[in-house]
Amino acid sequence: MKAKDLRDKAPNVLGEELLKLRREQFNLRMARATGQAAKPDQFAKVRKNIARVKTVLAQSRVSGGKA
Repeated sequence: MKAKDLRDKAPNVLGEELLKLRREQFNLRMARATGQAAKPDQFAKVRKNIARVKTVLAQSRVSGGKA
């Protein structure tokens, strides 16, 4: 996921994407807690994708809509 691609999306779509990523992060945490974590690198990838989406959302709010 690239920030460049995210900037082309509407804020409501970004909100849905953020929710999807948060659910994925939760599922990874639950899998790790139960000893089923398959790919440890996924934790960092999901966390960074959440940060990208939140950054683009903040930038679009500052610019007053779609940037």
